[in-house]
Amino acid sequence: MLGGRRVLLGVTGSIAAYKTPQLVRELTRAGAEVRVVMTPAAAEFVSPLALATVSRAEVVRDMFPAEPSQGTWHIDLGMWAEVMLIAPASAGTIAKLAHGFADNALTALVLALRAPLVVAPAMDTDMYTHQATQENLDILRRRGVVIVPPDEGDLASGLVGPGRLPDPPVLIEVLEDVVWPGRRDLTGTGVLVTAGPTHEALDPVRFLGNHSSGKMGFAIAAAAARRGADVTLVAGPVHLATPRGVRRVDVTTAQEMRDAVMGNMDGVRVAVLAAAVADFRPATVSAHKIKKEDLGDEGLTLVLERNPDILAELGTRDRGGVLVGFALETDDAVRNAREKLERKRADMIVLNNPLEQGAAFGGDTNVATFLFADGSTEELGLMPKSDLAHALLDRAVYLLSSRSGA
Repeated sequence: MLGGRRVLLGVTGSIAAYKTPQLVRELTRAGAEVRVVMTPAAAEFVSPLALATVSRAEVVRDMFPAEPSQGTWHIDLGMWAEVMLIAPASAGTIAKLAHGFADNALTALVLALRAPLVVAPAMDTDMYTHQATQENLDILRRRGVVIVPPDEGDLASGLVGPGRLPDPPVLIEVLEDVVWPGRRDLTGTGVLVTAGPTHEALDPVRFLGNHSSGKMGFAIAAAAARRGADVTLVAGPVHLATPRGVRRVDVTTAQEMRDAVMGNMDGVRVAVLAAAVADFRPATVSAHKIKKEDLGDEGLTLVLERNPDILAELGTRDRGGVLVGFALETDDAVRNAREKLERKRADMIVLNNPLEQGAAFGGDTNVATFLFADGSTEELGLMPKSDLAHALLDRAVYLLSSRSGA
C-alpha cells in the first residue's frame, strides 16, 4: 500500500537512529520513494552516507544548501511528500515542533509540510514521561499529528520502560493507515484468523512441523484490523510482530490451536484459517530425548495419530458468517482444492502452490486461486501478501453481505 508513495523520513538525535537504515530499506521494499532529512545531532548516531545509500537519494542535512538555486528546498520537499515520518523523534525535536521552532533543516521542513505528519518518540523513560514532553505531544496531537507510542523494554541507559522505537513493520503499518485510510467495511465485525505452523512434540527437543512462516495469516489479520474489524489472531510458533489493533493468542500444537479457535468463536462473523496445521502427531511423546544409541540398527518407527480438523469442525457448525480455508497443493491443485472446499463445507478456499515462482514458504508474495462454494473460481496473479489479504477480505465482505441480504 506504500507502492509509489513519496515518504519523507526525519531522523533526529536519538540512539535509536541506528535503526533507520533498516527502516529505509523496509520502506523501499514496500515500494515507497524515500527522502531523508537529518538534524545535526542525528549524524552523531547514524551515517548520512548509509541513509543516502539505502534511500538512493541525497540526504538533506543543512538549512542552507551550497547551491543558491536550491534555497527553497524545504518548500519543494514539503510539497513533494505524501507523508512524513519522524523516527526517532527526540525530546528536543518534539519540543521544537510543538512550539514552531525552525532552527534546522528538519524543523523548517515540518513548517512547510503539506502532507500528514507522523512522529515516533524514542528516548529514555524519564525524558519520555516528563510532563514537558507529554504536554508537547498533546499539542501535536491536537494539531492532527499522528503519534506512535514507543515500545517498552531495555533502554540504552540500562533502565527498562517506555521509550524504544517500534520496529519497522509497526511504523510502516502506521504510514499505510495514514496514506491509505482504506475502507472501514469490517467495522465492529468479529474476525478470527489462524496463522503459522503447529509443532507436535516427539520428545523434549524434537518436533514434527512444517515450513510455514505465518506471514500470510498475519497479513490477513493486519488488513482486517485496518478495515475496522475486531480481530483475534491464533498464531502458531512464529517470530512475527503482532499487527497493530490485533488480539493475539499464541499456541504450539494443533490441539491447542483447535481449543483456542473454538474458545474464541463467539461473535466471529469471518473465520480465515490460514495456519498450516499438522495433520498428524506422534501417538506417544518420549519423556526423554530419543538417542540414536538406544535405537539399534533398525532405526526409529513412528506411530502417528490424527490431529483435530479445525476447518471441518467449523464447517459443521450452524453459522451465519463466512468460513475461509487454505489449500496448499502441488498436484491436481484445483481439483484437490475443490474437493477440500466441499468436504469441509467452507465458503471459500484459497489455493496456492509453493512450487510456483513467488509463492514459496517465507516469502512476501503469493500466487493464489480463490474457489467458492457456488462453483466459481478466480485466479489471481503474483502479488504482495498484504494485497492478497485485502483481496481475500473483499470477497469475504461480499459473501457476508450476500448472506445477510444486504
